[in-house]
Amino acid sequence: MSAKKVLFITQEITPYVPESNLALIGQNLPQAIQDKGREIRTFMPKWGIVNERRNQLHEVIRLSGMNLIIDDTDHPLIIKVASIQAARRQVYFIDNDDYFQHRQMTCDENGNDYEDNGERAIFYARGVLETVKKLRWCPDVIHCHGWMSAMVPLYIKKAYYDEPSFRDSKVIYSLYQEGFKSNLAPNFADQVLFKEVTPEDVSMMKSPASYEDLCKLAVAYSDGVIQNDETVNQNVIDYARSLNIPVLEYASGDAYADACDAFYDKVFDGAE
Repeated sequence: MSAKKVLFITQEITPYVPESNLALIGQNLPQAIQDKGREIRTFMPKWGIVNERRNQLHEVIRLSGMNLIIDDTDHPLIIKVASIQAARRQVYFIDNDDYFQHRQMTCDENGNDYEDNGERAIFYARGVLETVKKLRWCPDVIHCHGWMSAMVPLYIKKAYYDEPSFRDSKVIYSLYQEGFKSNLAPNFADQVLFKEVTPEDVSMMKSPASYEDLCKLAVAYSDGVIQNDETVNQNVIDYARSLNIPVLEYASGDAYADACDAFYDKVFDGAE
């Protein structure tokens, strides 16, 4: 069975942020998959370094206006969009004054990881999923890139499993070498709890949680895993293989998009 709709939840996309392997894949893979005839949607955080005027971002009023509660605090969800005219596609941006405005990506100007990176990942994941619900769009495959998307597999399987938009969705998590260095906040496991997500569901994480712990949590609730860098955390990739779920080995260049394209159908169809 073929996956017709693919949702890309990524951390970086060039030209909105500086080039990196993750940012280049964030730009090129959705385009390649769209060119192969699949319907796509693409999301990324509206980092403070994204130039809204140059990239012609504008707020989508009908999608904005919701408040997400994290750690007993309301955080307004703002949705912006930019069009890539030559590619005939749009990029949706998840924004919030506290988590993204006037701030860098993983770390600040001095190279120090933000203490609320865990909260930012929670807000981003929930923000994307709530927006997709409002779009009334039902992805067959959800492809997550970068640690900012790591909460998506858990939420799809435990908090949004009965939502019509995601009832039949399969989740794929891509592993990258780059992450964050500092551990997440000590109360991160409590901040994650939402709807039917219980402490037992996240009990595999250490406290405080590391980048490796977060990746393992994402892998644990994914239907497939892709090794996106030649070198990734060996413990995480070994853990993925131990779960008896499909794992796509590292592929580079032109072979990468073709490999992902075939992998989407394999995971969606439940083929071994």
